[in-house]
Amino acid sequence: MQYVLKQKLASLGINFTIKDVKGQDAFQVKGDLFSIGDKLSVQDLEGNELVYIEQQSLNRYELWRDGKSAGSVSRDLFSFRRHRFLVDTSGASDLEAIGDIINFEYIVKRGDRKIATFTRQWFRLSDTYFIDIDENETDETLVLALAVVIEVVCHGRHNW
Repeated sequence: MQYVLKQKLASLGINFTIKDVKGQDAFQVKGDLFSIGDKLSVQDLEGNELVYIEQQSLNRYELWRDGKSAGSVSRDLFSFRRHRFLVDTSGASDLEAIGDIINFEYIVKRGDRKIATFTRQWFRLSDTYFIDIDENETDETLVLALAVVIEVVCHGRHNW
C-alpha cells in the first residue's frame, strides 16, 4: 500500500495528514499543543485513535494501542554514517529503519525482510514523505507511526 505523509502548514502543534495514492485522506496525526515532550495520536478519519505516540526521552518514543504498550522506537545515537531507528515490539519480530545521512530515504525491515520504504520529497512547501508498505505487511499503522516518529525526531518538530 502506498501513502503520502505530509505536514500541515497552517496548524498549531505537530499535525500531519496521511493520504492514499489517489490523494484521498486516509489517516490524520494530531499532536498535543501544550505538553512536555511529544504526544501524538494517529487516528482514522472518524477520529478513532489507532496508535498513541509518547516521547519518553530525547531519543525514545513509546507506542500505545488501546492503553497497552505496542512497542518503543529508539534512535541509535552511535550510527554516524546513517540514521538508524529500532522498534522493539512486544511479540512480533522487531523493526529496523535505516536512512541515509540527509534523510532522503529509509528502508524498514522486519528481520531480513524489507517491509517498507519512506522517501522524502524535496522542494515542497511542507515536509512530504512517500511511504510504500509491502502488501504482505499486516501492521501498516505501526509502520505509519514509525514514519511519524522519524519525521519528528529528524526534523526537530518537537512540542518543547
